[in-house]
Amino acid sequence: MMETRHARIRNVTEEVLSDNWYVLKKVTFEYRKDNGVWEKQTREVYDRGNGATILLYNRENQTVVLTRQFRMPTYKNQNPTGMLIETCAGLLDRETPEATIIRETEEETGYKLKKVQKVGEAYMSPGSVTEIVHFYVAEYDATMASGRGGGLDEEQENIEVLELPFRQALDMIRTGEIRDGKTILLLQYADLHGLFEREADITPPGQKPLHILVAGPYRSGTGDDPKRIEQNVRFMNEVALQIYEAGHMPVLGEWYALPLIATAGSTGIGDGTFNCIFHPSAVRLINHCDAVLRVGGPSTGADEMVKIGKEKGKQIFGRLEDIPKLH
Repeated sequence: MMETRHARIRNVTEEVLSDNWYVLKKVTFEYRKDNGVWEKQTREVYDRGNGATILLYNRENQTVVLTRQFRMPTYKNQNPTGMLIETCAGLLDRETPEATIIRETEEETGYKLKKVQKVGEAYMSPGSVTEIVHFYVAEYDATMASGRGGGLDEEQENIEVLELPFRQALDMIRTGEIRDGKTILLLQYADLHGLFEREADITPPGQKPLHILVAGPYRSGTGDDPKRIEQNVRFMNEVALQIYEAGHMPVLGEWYALPLIATAGSTGIGDGTFNCIFHPSAVRLINHCDAVLRVGGPSTGADEMVKIGKEKGKQIFGRLEDIPKLH
């Protein structure tokens, strides 16, 4: 059962250890363990406010804008130069996260943004730091350049602006040249969500090769006569060939199930081993397909494949002619 807020916490007391830069507190509290026993615990909590960060990307040039600056904590922990490559970021200062990141972007990078897209938020070091970071992405181009960037002198910022090829930036994660968590997350987001796909690289609707499950009668109407079953499979294979010739990748559940059934030691159609594999394997296969094509005569099993395909959001074709031809 989900705990309500503070249901396991009581008797919270705080002691300020430092407020020289931000606020470091010693927090003492009682925590109720699973066995019901209340245990006294102490933690140090660093409150530096919440922040926002952004990845600037240019789809046409396939580039990103990052920053490089000295970070004393990294210098104290295995970073000999103390220099860190990061996405532009800043703390919220009585502003919304969006307003903050637009302002910080211009101050640090020199690019003046009109709109940004929020892609998420996260606690970055929840064991000791209260901060939530709001993540953004935005496209940029040369017309948005309003200044040199580099940060504010009064905030002792000395920021170098970097424009790097996106693929190089991704590779710098692998090499260890980029080790900042928020930057890694945003670069990987850009990769996973195709931010750098040019319009010409995106397959137009109806022209994407599909993985299509051919669903038709196997045993239905055959009386389990091997010759009639063979005719059904031959018919579905012929349909599959036409799908392949249209530029797609066909598959029959029988292609997977029958060899498995034989290897598992089935002694005949409809025995326990057959039933354990034949239909369930087709259901699993739907998860790996884009579409289902229903062919042939009556078949309870084939109709169920169509039903399951619809439930899983797959494309359903009732005729071979409805499948777009790519070749």
